[in-house]
Amino acid sequence: MSTAANDGKASPTERRPMDNLPTAFDPSGATSELSDRLIFAIPKKGRLYDVCVQLLKDIGLKYRRKPRLDIALCTNMPVALVFLPAADIPKYVAQSHVDLGITGEDMIAEQQVNVNVEVKLGFGKCRLCLQGPVIKDYKTGKDVLGKRIVTSFPKLTKKYFDNKAQTDDHNTKITYVSGSVEAACGLGLADAIVDLVESGDTMAAHHLQVVDTLLETEAVLCSNVDTSFPKTVAKIKRRVQGIIAAKSFRMVTYNINKSSLDKATALTPGMQAPTITPLLDEKWVAVQAMVKTAQLHEVMDGLHEIGATAILVNDISNTRMTIED
Repeated sequence: MSTAANDGKASPTERRPMDNLPTAFDPSGATSELSDRLIFAIPKKGRLYDVCVQLLKDIGLKYRRKPRLDIALCTNMPVALVFLPAADIPKYVAQSHVDLGITGEDMIAEQQVNVNVEVKLGFGKCRLCLQGPVIKDYKTGKDVLGKRIVTSFPKLTKKYFDNKAQTDDHNTKITYVSGSVEAACGLGLADAIVDLVESGDTMAAHHLQVVDTLLETEAVLCSNVDTSFPKTVAKIKRRVQGIIAAKSFRMVTYNINKSSLDKATALTPGMQAPTITPLLDEKWVAVQAMVKTAQLHEVMDGLHEIGATAILVNDISNTRMTIED
């Protein structure tokens, strides 16, 4: 009996054996072939692929992907992984071909689709920017109105220039290309481009500079608004949130004299409260608390200054908690 029934779905036909899976994902046939499994789309290549594969491992999804196969069945959850171009994932999720996916906020915004953004993942951060040749020294987006723009984001680009011109009749020529956008100005194909900027190295190598930022983006976990597997979506979301929280905190333990305990707990308040354990020396206690990774060194220095001893830091590999933005 299928474990997918836990999501309130009728027991489907027997799962399709791994050896008989198609080499590529076909959304038109996915419902009949994989109906007992939540379908989870992962970028198949590019800047998000490696970190997504690590995230799958971190949240405990076990699978074996055969060479040249874009589909892999998880062995410990009723989940089928499909490896797709990141740009296609928002569309498949919105159209109910896929229940869950990882893609960029920029991709969702460009495709103007309705999906639930479950979790911001904290990786793949970059900016979608209007960029012009350094030699042109464009100051604002209005300086580029009416000129030739090359981009992989034509909808967001048109919306940007419509807003700048306060009309959709501004004669800005927007041309779509799927890759190597940054070369367009150097080849004489464009006066400016709209493209993603991460480190800025590629932009600088092509003698471009940022004129304006259209969007700040990062990778997100998104779901279909009418998924048939809400419990499985919620379980995966909790696991992902737990991994994000674990990487955002460290567990700090130390000994402190009771006379300095108030100062110490002010530095390490923990989540609800720190754990305080009496020691054989009644004048001292041991304290354990979670500390934000970004604040770790300052907290350790502060503890040392008030007389804490045996200050230890341990990584947190996983947790079931969420953190506020």
